[in-house]
Amino acid sequence: MINILVTGSNGQLGNELRKLKADHPDFNFIFTDIAELDITNPGAIESFIKAENISVIINCAAYTAVDKAESDTAAAYRINAEAPGHLAAAAFKFNALLVHISTDYVFSGEGFRPYAENNPCNPKSIYGKSKLNGELGVIASGCKYIIIRTAWLYSAFGHNFIKTVRKYGRERGHLNMIYDQIGTPTHAADLASAILAIIPQCHDRQSDIYHFTDEGVCSWYDFALEILSQSGINCTVSPISTEEYPSPAARPFYSVLNKAKIKRDFNITIPHWKESLSRCLKELEQIESIDI
Repeated sequence: MINILVTGSNGQLGNELRKLKADHPDFNFIFTDIAELDITNPGAIESFIKAENISVIINCAAYTAVDKAESDTAAAYRINAEAPGHLAAAAFKFNALLVHISTDYVFSGEGFRPYAENNPCNPKSIYGKSKLNGELGVIASGCKYIIIRTAWLYSAFGHNFIKTVRKYGRERGHLNMIYDQIGTPTHAADLASAILAIIPQCHDRQSDIYHFTDEGVCSWYDFALEILSQSGINCTVSPISTEEYPSPAARPFYSVLNKAKIKRDFNITIPHWKESLSRCLKELEQIESIDI
């Protein structure tokens, strides 16, 4: 039995990992969030890992309010940069594997080819810089780690782009969507499945960085159109440029991630984002029908 600590388990990825618990009887999951474990407290982390005999840590916790991070810098760095370092130090001390989730925002987004894991990082926002610092802290700790960068995460849980588009699509009948930011939507359920497939294969592997998103490429404009179409919501969408929708934090214009390495090393098959969106929307509609 492998004891797995999941931090930030009330978020999108954490909830998707909860759903997969029954499919993995060899894993003993301990799901925590701030109420159960403060990952900014090194002493609390060490005590918890020792008491629960943790073999694997999946760090889903993150400060993800990208625009707010520009003014709330201390909190962003505390959660995204310092906390992963604390987890990594404890993982090193107790010989545990740390699976740390990072982001496409570590790149500048000024390229035009999918980013490979070894491409230079040059984040343009506080969020991106704090997440890169978190990666560097994990690497410097000496612990055994797998860092997984992902992008455009959504699920049937929490607040996210698909829920916002569906809500305002119904209410307003017209939306403006940015067409010049390109990436890949990623269903958190697919990332959760990939993480749990990877863990048993890490025993004899070296620490490394991997990229994971669903397959395919689109803009936020394309993504919104597909959400509305699959949801059967009658709403017109106008494409607008980034300049027409200014925000405190700079967004990557192109942040498609190259997934060849994770597919090769772990023999993972990744679905296309449209297929995964369809699965998520069906789940969301079931939840909404129950709430009604």
